[in-house]
Amino acid sequence: MLLPLLVRPSLCYPPASLLLTQCVRTLRCDAGRTLHSQTEHFLRRRLPLRFQSRGTKSRSRTTRGQEEDWKTRNKTALTYIAAAGVGMIGLSYAAVPLYRLYCQASGLGGTAVAGHDTDLVESMKPVKERVLKITFNADTHASMQWNFRPQQTEIFVVPGETALAFYRAKNPTDKPIIGISTYNVVPFEAGQYFNKIQCFCFEEQRLNPHEEVDMPVFFYIDPEFDEDPRMARVNTITLSYTFFEAKEGQSVPLPGYSYN
Repeated sequence: MLLPLLVRPSLCYPPASLLLTQCVRTLRCDAGRTLHSQTEHFLRRRLPLRFQSRGTKSRSRTTRGQEEDWKTRNKTALTYIAAAGVGMIGLSYAAVPLYRLYCQASGLGGTAVAGHDTDLVESMKPVKERVLKITFNADTHASMQWNFRPQQTEIFVVPGETALAFYRAKNPTDKPIIGISTYNVVPFEAGQYFNKIQCFCFEEQRLNPHEEVDMPVFFYIDPEFDEDPRMARVNTITLSYTFFEAKEGQSVPLPGYSYN
């Protein structure tokens, strides 16, 4: 009876050495797992920092490259803007003579066409049945002290026929004055047919104190005037001159404009 009782405890409970061995193994496994988990945690914390530093350096290099590219582009843009500004200044100085030449060549804005073809003048045939009245007007700018007026108020011409008219200018002051004039034709559409062979426009005229001069205008109306349907009801053309006082460095006023 006692033998089973002595044997039963040995079967129910494992020996102490076996328990010690299992405890050691458990501790080793737990220690390995703990070390492995701590290592993974350390690497997870450290690796992003390395990658972040590398990314920061890469972004820094990219930013520097973009800044240099932007600086180069800005310099190029500033160069183009400066060149455009210089070009606009040059065009502003050239605008007056270019506009004047264009008006004289095309009759724009009632500007009489300057210059003439000698062969055309000699060979053109007057249109006798079309009689036109040419009236003359004279004005001076508010700052101009000359006395300026036409010698005749009107004359009658036909297209294809030359005509001569005179204006008179006088300087009533005790100092010399230089004047310069502009002109226009009314109606404006008739300006392209009004051709001046000789005139005093756009040229400086110097008058000494109390000096008085006659200024001729030699012109003709192009025969094509009679063939233009727009000119069918035009029977009167007015030639107007305006004198301005010319000052040093002052450009010629544009037709239709005046100095302030």
